[in-house]
Amino acid sequence: MSRRTIRLAVCCLSVALASCASRSVDVKPTPADPAEFLAWDCGHIADELDSVQQRAAEQAYTVDERAGDNILALGIGATIFWPAILAMRPDGVEARDLAALKGRYEALRVAAQRKSCPPPGIDLPPELAAEMPIAPGEHLVYDQRGGNGGGANGSWTLVVTALRRDEIDFSTGAHSRPWRQDRAGNVLAAPPGSLIWEHLLRHDLELGQVIAGNLSIVGDGFPRARVRGQVVAIGPQDLAGRHFDAAVIELFGDVQLPERSTRLDGALVVDRKSGVLLRLDLRSAVPRFNFQRRLIRIDGGH
Repeated sequence: MSRRTIRLAVCCLSVALASCASRSVDVKPTPADPAEFLAWDCGHIADELDSVQQRAAEQAYTVDERAGDNILALGIGATIFWPAILAMRPDGVEARDLAALKGRYEALRVAAQRKSCPPPGIDLPPELAAEMPIAPGEHLVYDQRGGNGGGANGSWTLVVTALRRDEIDFSTGAHSRPWRQDRAGNVLAAPPGSLIWEHLLRHDLELGQVIAGNLSIVGDGFPRARVRGQVVAIGPQDLAGRHFDAAVIELFGDVQLPERSTRLDGALVVDRKSGVLLRLDLRSAVPRFNFQRRLIRIDGGH
């Protein structure tokens, strides 16, 4: 989704909210002191602003999935639209969490203004890019078995084209078709026919954490799978000559077909720092949701 599309989505959403019979926003920011951040450099402030906005968007998904669909229009990783989140009327723990995040966000903005920080660029700063397990120009080669899943049986390749502050851009092998994912690993864009996972992964996955989201085929309304997952293991993993901070997630759910549904289970393994897919195993009676995809090597120098 382009930045222009995101801005248009924000404008449309703000108009929709303004037309509601009730526009009450009950969640007020919990004040935070900008002085806490004045000792930080501008890069650190920008990184924390990104983190706060991402955590707020993820919190909003847990409050109300229908509101989460509205946030989808803004794009994960993009600047979130606070009125849309707060207008969901969250209460209890969620309200307190969002109030604290809103207060922290405002304090960070004040600190950035006082320090005359320039607007952050879209590319990942070099010092952070150096910490990533992948680099632009590298080819992530996967072995794929079973159902189609959007790639040739036997091989599937992603070529890293850019490391962004809030996403990683790839092309899909020889066809150079785009594949974009956020830094948690959720897929934002993919070629038609690809199987993708949306609103499923969270930043800073923790052992025992329960998540939920969708598996779907790009360009095809059916089949679609609604899945839940639980993080059953975390820790270092050396794979394809690289060191990853892996999270292993057990998946279970249902593939929704026009007239029936069928069970699905499996496992998803991702790197917690970058969201890079390490392994995906799916088992289902629906062929496109019954396959394995495993990272076997990374070509090109890091």
